[in-house]
Amino acid sequence: MNKKSILFTGGGTAGHVIVNLAVIPVFQREGWKINYIGSKEGIERDLIEKLDGVTYHPISTGKLRRYKSRDNLKDPFKVIRGTMQAWNIIGKIKPSVLFSKGGFVSVPVVVAAKMRGIPAVIHESDFTPGLANKIAIPFVKKVLATFPETMEYLPERKAEYVGAVVRDELFKGSKERGLTLCGFNKKKPVMLIMGGSGGSKRINDSVRGSLDKLLAEFQIIHVCGIGKTDPEINREGYVQFEYVNDELKDLFAATDFVLSRAGSNAIFEFLSLRIPMLLIPLSKGSSRGDQIINANSFAKKRYARVVEEEKLTEDTLVTEMLQLKDHALIMKTNMETYHSEKSKDRVIEIIKNNSK
Repeated sequence: MNKKSILFTGGGTAGHVIVNLAVIPVFQREGWKINYIGSKEGIERDLIEKLDGVTYHPISTGKLRRYKSRDNLKDPFKVIRGTMQAWNIIGKIKPSVLFSKGGFVSVPVVVAAKMRGIPAVIHESDFTPGLANKIAIPFVKKVLATFPETMEYLPERKAEYVGAVVRDELFKGSKERGLTLCGFNKKKPVMLIMGGSGGSKRINDSVRGSLDKLLAEFQIIHVCGIGKTDPEINREGYVQFEYVNDELKDLFAATDFVLSRAGSNAIFEFLSLRIPMLLIPLSKGSSRGDQIINANSFAKKRYARVVEEEKLTEDTLVTEMLQLKDHALIMKTNMETYHSEKSKDRVIEIIKNNSK
């Protein structure tokens, strides 16, 4: 009997890979043959290629822009080329099903899967569907939503609310290891600061400009982004990382509060781990506004406090962090009403039910 085969896609940001990273180990344990189609230079390649038993296939990709650029003239040809590359790959590996996490790399893969007669399931993490998933929906069998409100934006016959898929390993961290990794003690609470997988200059500058006041109240783990640490800053109670992968579970275990962008996967991880959060969503000038909607949804449910990026200053940062500390108990109580333990199981069940 031939081994079942599954193809994954998704990339561009860590958020378009994380759910795949949560689901892949289950299919590995069950003996499925696993392939992944991603971009040649995206973050997904760094995260996926090091996994044992997963074959990574890079393809040509364009970028789905909402602004004027000369590259907009070139990118349709890249997408066409990527679609043909994906069509050839799919023809060789003959997967039973495709699971797509979105991002611009996923569009040619979903289209090619449809051309090859391969059933596809896509997952939408944000409150409203992203452009890549909007394009992909007509070509797939199922669309899965993280926010219940997202169902209003999806075709009823294809859509299902499943909740957030969170990686199992994040619940297995050690507070002691996290504190030791940072050289911290238990005397002050720990604030984790993350500006997304690419880092945020606005957040980084505001944090560094208010370190004196912040360090009076917190020990700070600052995940700055690749190439965005400041080697000249050497302060007790303050540690910088460019990017964190394997140690993330231990840093989360050591964290009492978090300041973060409002990418859906990240904020649902904080929610599942019951970490009170201050969210600084990407502005509409830098995105389609999805993080603003995500953040406001969490603020409405009193899981988080929110500061608009345009209003972020050193003073507002300090004030909001102190407010977060004061309201932490209420936030944690509200978070206890949220449960998503069965979300991953349901996603896996749907994928299997839609495979050939």
